Amino acid sequence: MPSPLPGGGGRSILIKSSQETAMLIGILQTGQAPEVLRTEMGDYPDMFVRLLANRGLTFKSFHVEGMEFPKDVHECDGWLITGSRHGAYEDHPFIRPLEDFIRKAFAERVPVVGICFGHQIIAQALGGKVEKFRGGWAVGPQNYDFGTEKVNLNAWHQDQVVERPAAAEVVGSNAFCENAALLYGDRAFTVQAHPEYGNDFIDGLMRTRGKGLVPDALMEDARARFSDRNSSAAIADRIADFFKQTRN
Repeated sequence: MPSPLPGGGGRSILIKSSQETAMLIGILQTGQAPEVLRTEMGDYPDMFVRLLANRGLTFKSFHVEGMEFPKDVHECDGWLITGSRHGAYEDHPFIRPLEDFIRKAFAERVPVVGICFGHQIIAQALGGKVEKFRGGWAVGPQNYDFGTEKVNLNAWHQDQVVERPAAAEVVGSNAFCENAALLYGDRAFTVQAHPEYGNDFIDGLMRTRGKGLVPDALMEDARARFSDRNSSAAIADRIADFFKQTRN
């Protein structure tokens, strides 16, 4: 398995590329993978670097969960907010500063991508509502309708965006999660599912965090669907294209 990127512990991580003109994306890390899985598969920034490899992007990581924030929204060309075990509506020190950062980036037209918690915190910062979904958990491979494309992505969430902001357009959904992907013009693109999670990581989450939290039947069903085609590469293309589109 790939080893974790150097750094962490509140320090920025710079992943260099031979492409001098590559767009610099700041990864805002809002949580950490379970320690035993980090050793084998890396932490969340590592997963996004692998997901978006060879697409003309370079990366710098900030551990915002540990209150390490960029100095300015223009420090990078775009921002990607990771998943987290925290709820966007919970009272953690990093939540309000992150919401302020999102609103400033949005106002200054610096593109932002959000995944799972990132999807939720962007919606909340811009006037939407996030809560624990009464329908329960989505775990493992899930099918989504992206309009012209049907995609299959791994999910791991109970929280959902239950009211989307006025600026948001639904571009991906299914029967369980109405607001599964949201587009805010050329300013933000967010996805509830986890294109960065492979089946091995989902299986690891079920082993390390799932017992007693997620119903056993849901986890068994998720494992039974691991053979389904995964669309992570297609979503990675969408993310890269979103970042690199021309903006006035």
